[in-house]
Amino acid sequence: MNTETPFEQFLNQHDEEAWSATLALLLRPTHEVDRNATQIWFAFYPLALFRALEQAEDREKLAQHLLLQGDYELKDQVDSSHKFLYGHRFWPQVKKAVEQHADSFDQPSRASLADQILAVARRAAPEAKQDESLLVGITAVAFMTVQQAGLSTFKSAPGTINIDRKHAKKSPAQILRDRTKQDSQGLLGFLRTVNKQFTVTHDECDDKAKYILNEGQDMAWGAANDRSRDWVAIDPRRMEGPIPVECRSASCGTCWVGVLGGADKLADVAVREGKKIKEFGYIDTAEPRPLIRLACQAQAHGAVSVVIPPWNGQFGRHLRALRQEAQAQMPAPADQDEEARPEIIQ
Repeated sequence: MNTETPFEQFLNQHDEEAWSATLALLLRPTHEVDRNATQIWFAFYPLALFRALEQAEDREKLAQHLLLQGDYELKDQVDSSHKFLYGHRFWPQVKKAVEQHADSFDQPSRASLADQILAVARRAAPEAKQDESLLVGITAVAFMTVQQAGLSTFKSAPGTINIDRKHAKKSPAQILRDRTKQDSQGLLGFLRTVNKQFTVTHDECDDKAKYILNEGQDMAWGAANDRSRDWVAIDPRRMEGPIPVECRSASCGTCWVGVLGGADKLADVAVREGKKIKEFGYIDTAEPRPLIRLACQAQAHGAVSVVIPPWNGQFGRHLRALRQEAQAQMPAPADQDEEARPEIIQ
C-alpha cells in the first residue's frame, strides 16, 4: 500500500538529472553567501547514493561494499546537515513553510520544482524578516530532505538552529568578507616569497575551528598539526586532526571537503585527484578548481574556508555500473524499414 503523500510523490518523480537542472535555475536567485554552500550540500547528500541504498536487497552489505563511514543518513540529520549554510539561521521559518506547502499540495499542479522552491522561499521570507534570496538555498535543501527522509520524519524534527547566538547574528556581508580575508605575513610580509602561512577555517560557526597551513602544503598535512582537541572523540574518522585522513594518496576518499571560500587559492586539480574524486562519486566536473576537493591533494596558496562532510565512501564505480546495467536492459530501437534506412556510401 502506497502511503506517500501527493507532495512526496511529486518529489520522487525527480531524479538526479532533474535536480541538477533545478539547481542550475536556482543558483542565480540564491544570495552569494549561499551559492557555494548550496552546491556543496547537494554534493554531500547525493540523491543517487540514497536511491542506491534504498533499492539494495541488502542495505548493510552495500554500505560495506561502498566503504561508507560516518553519518550518511539524511533522515538522522534533518535539522543539522545544513548548519554551514547561511540560510540555516532561518530553518524554523523555512521548515514550517515547507510543511504548509506539503499539506496543501495539489498533485495536478503544473508548477516546476524550481518554481515551487522559489514560492516557498518567498512565503517564508516575511516571517523570517529576510530577503528571499537568503532563503532559496535552504528551501531547496528542505525539499531534498523531504525526498530522502520522508515527510513524516521531516515534520517530527524539532526544527532547531544549530549555531550559537553570536554567529547567528553575523551578516552575509561579514561572512563573505571573512572568506576573502588575506593572512598578514608580518611587517615585511609583502617581501616574503617563501615560508608564507595561511589560515584554513573548517567551521565558520566556531571561532577556534582554524589551523595554519604553510605555502604549497596540502590541506590534510596542515590539519595533522592541529592538536587543539581530541578529534577522534568528536569523530572516529578524524585520526589526524580535524580533517579525516587515511591514505594521503587519494586512494581512500576519506579527506574530501567542500570549499565555501578560497577555491581560487587552491592549486588546480591534478590528474590523479580529478580521476579519483570522480571514481569516489563526489563530483564529476572538468573545472580546474571545483568546490569539492580531496584535502590530501589540494595545495593552498592563500586562506581557505572549508566544510567537512560527516561521511565518506566510494560509490562512483557502483553508480556507473548501475547506469550501464540499466542501459543494457533498455529495449533496442526497432529496426527501421528498408526504405527508411540511410544509404551507406562505400
